[in-house]
Amino acid sequence: MTDTSAACDVSTCLARLDAAVSGARLSAGAAENIRRWLTEPRYAAYAAQVCQHVAEEKWQTLDDVFWTIIPFGTGGRRGRMYPIGSNAINERTIGESAQGLATYVRQHREGSGPLSCAIAYDTRHRSTEFARLCGEIMVANGFQVYFLEPHRSTPELSFLVRYKRCCCGIMVTASHNPPSDNAVKAYWSTGGQLLPPHDKGVIDCVMHVEEIRRADFDQARADGRVVNCTEEVDAAFIDQVRRQAFPGPRDMKIIYSPLHGVGATCVCPALEADGFRDVELFGPHAQPDGDFPNVPDHVANPENRPVFDAIIQRARQVQADVILATDPDCDRLGCAAPLTLDRSGPWETFTGNQIAALLADYVLEQRRAAATLSPQHYLVTTLVTTAMVRRIGQSYGVRTFDNLHVGFKWIAGTIDQQGPELFVYGTEESHGYLVGQHVRDKDGAAASMLMAELAAAVKARGQSLHEKLAALYWQHGYHEERVLNIKMEGSQGMQRMRDLMQRLRQQPPRQLAEMPVTELRDYQAGTRTPAGGAPQPLDGPPGDMVVLDLATDGNYVAVRPSGTEPKVKLYMFAYVPAEQLADLDAARREVDQQLTAIERDLRALADSV
Repeated sequence: MTDTSAACDVSTCLARLDAAVSGARLSAGAAENIRRWLTEPRYAAYAAQVCQHVAEEKWQTLDDVFWTIIPFGTGGRRGRMYPIGSNAINERTIGESAQGLATYVRQHREGSGPLSCAIAYDTRHRSTEFARLCGEIMVANGFQVYFLEPHRSTPELSFLVRYKRCCCGIMVTASHNPPSDNAVKAYWSTGGQLLPPHDKGVIDCVMHVEEIRRADFDQARADGRVVNCTEEVDAAFIDQVRRQAFPGPRDMKIIYSPLHGVGATCVCPALEADGFRDVELFGPHAQPDGDFPNVPDHVANPENRPVFDAIIQRARQVQADVILATDPDCDRLGCAAPLTLDRSGPWETFTGNQIAALLADYVLEQRRAAATLSPQHYLVTTLVTTAMVRRIGQSYGVRTFDNLHVGFKWIAGTIDQQGPELFVYGTEESHGYLVGQHVRDKDGAAASMLMAELAAAVKARGQSLHEKLAALYWQHGYHEERVLNIKMEGSQGMQRMRDLMQRLRQQPPRQLAEMPVTELRDYQAGTRTPAGGAPQPLDGPPGDMVVLDLATDGNYVAVRPSGTEPKVKLYMFAYVPAEQLADLDAARREVDQQLTAIERDLRALADSV
């Protein structure tokens, strides 16, 4: 608990706040939240620290951590850690999150069985502390807690919720965010993240937490209210991952990097269980470390090409066939491979969309060969994932559900809605992949196993992974996607995001890269508006996203604020039909120039707000 021994003259602090606002050194929103932390009993434990910051006139810091209330989004709360602040991850905001979840589940749980909650955490700073805090709160609210320690993966937490039939789950992780960040993800009894109506119900409870109930963690563990079930769950989880494997060659030298995260606890056992014996754990990234010290810019994100540079050097030295890397909580997979079977030659990484397409084709091919595929089986993906997945699905005669917003929770919800027994494969562009029915979140362990199988299968045919991707382009058309992230931090950044989205809705650009914008799809308003025409109803899920359709079919841009980070994400899509492909390299160069021009125009548009 925070030290409250320092004296705190609240009236003096409040006067200084007013003066700081008058002098434009502190925003009015920050001052309002600071007043609450100084005057309301529920924040009494933190008043001394707040007073000290005010006395030392740390106005910029105070503004950063108090200018808003960190949102409990539909997946949980994520942000920069700081000991105090309504807009920071700390003991209070984590505690509110767990207490709000406990309150809601007690009121709305399904069935009449005992209350229970699954909890796990990653390798980030304070993750252990926050996980124990969540355990204390859930126990104090009458929950049996199933605890994974030490650190384990997000998909294993999702599995644990289902395996122990828990009412809910909590994962302490900020995924691939910088070392300064942490978060809690909340899960429902399905093993998936919160969906309507539970998402808004939990958010409402979190926002109205007054008292945070806590028990002593060590005492709760001693008397059985907290059960460490890691060994049991590890074995059951790896067994379920292994059940998703397909037969085939296993002649592969693999280098695997957990990027200083939890991945070695599940990826390495999964690969071994699937028959891969030549797997090297990349030494510089093997140590669990929340600072991610040996990763460029300390951002352990397998979407970033520089993450692979040092690993590729090692791969050339040892003549490896493929590189696999997972993010710190091991729910995302990145991959690199040589362009040809010459392992000492050039290597390249794959985008999330390219891996999505490769795995879709591999899983469908294997299912067809095993005669376990029918027209009723289906794939699930999102509105901002490559359309190549749908085209691959069509070639195998299966259904595809792709009219979903960003977030794997929507994929998980579709699986339960459509029937898990017919589910084949789910994917999203941000390197998330799922097979099987054992979890309801993206699974880096299963994805790593399948990617290794695919690499071994194409190697046995005399093909590299990149050559296999090229073959898919010849069959389904050339697809290229690009994601542009524009950071907009703080209160001013939030306003810029709103202004940009409003500009796109009210005054969309007439053209991008000299291609006319033919239609605006506004998923918030639920309308599609042809250029120069009147709005018409849009068949799509509601959300803060707009799509600009371009004159060339299959070419479009999607824009949305990130739900987990202070940035706007712009997704660019280009497509050349297979029947128009004469030279793949020429098509790639032409599309690359087109996307570069679109990116230039989008940056100019964002800079203008």
